Amino acid sequence: MSTADSAALQPMVRRLRQLGPLDEADVAALLALPFRRLEYRPQEHIVREGDSPQRSCLLLSGFAFRHKVAGNGGRQIFSIHMKGDLADLQNSLLGIADHNLQALTHVEAALIPVEAIRDLAFDRPAIGRAMWTETLVDASIFREWTLNVGRRDARTRMAHLLCEFSFRLAAAGLGEPCRYELPMTQEQLADALGLTSVHVNRTLMALEGEGLIERRQRAIRIGDWPALARAGDFDAAYLHLREPQPA
Repeated sequence: MSTADSAALQPMVRRLRQLGPLDEADVAALLALPFRRLEYRPQEHIVREGDSPQRSCLLLSGFAFRHKVAGNGGRQIFSIHMKGDLADLQNSLLGIADHNLQALTHVEAALIPVEAIRDLAFDRPAIGRAMWTETLVDASIFREWTLNVGRRDARTRMAHLLCEFSFRLAAAGLGEPCRYELPMTQEQLADALGLTSVHVNRTLMALEGEGLIERRQRAIRIGDWPALARAGDFDAAYLHLREPQPA
């Protein structure tokens, strides 16, 4: 594999180093992983529920989301993934996908054989711990999103999601903490927050009217971070970011 090829996996190294210490040999082993680079159009499925994936998906650019569809056709989005995320790491062990992974925007991904992921995780304990931690952080975010949908009102849900994006984008090196592009339509926000599209629009307008955010199409500027965090009942501890994030 060429140096240029291995450099494509640097976002994964950055992410795993946020989750645990890796030495130079660990980094070299990660960069030597075999992969196939693919692009996905917005809304294109990367993994479908019921698939038996042979590769784990590392996002190199763009955004993807995980979701399930109920028997009545209703969709629930329960996580958003961005550059550096191993968006379906659990499939390297579970074997059968129990949900869908779909491109939210144009996505460039590195597809890494699950056998290579498993071998590396067991052969190099520091990498294994970091990958294990990655799945635990996923579970922590799922718990927070469950609380958000189940026990918070619409205003709090929306404010919380906007705060989470702020922290995670900054941690991934994808934007300023208080100014970013929200990659979701109002319909997608509704499916993530358990609201209707009309309610999402009203809630965003209310937050804007309070001076907590400013909007220009999908561009978000947080006008008062402490107030937005209070409105969203937001505590970043569940993200388990080892690097300090600016507020």
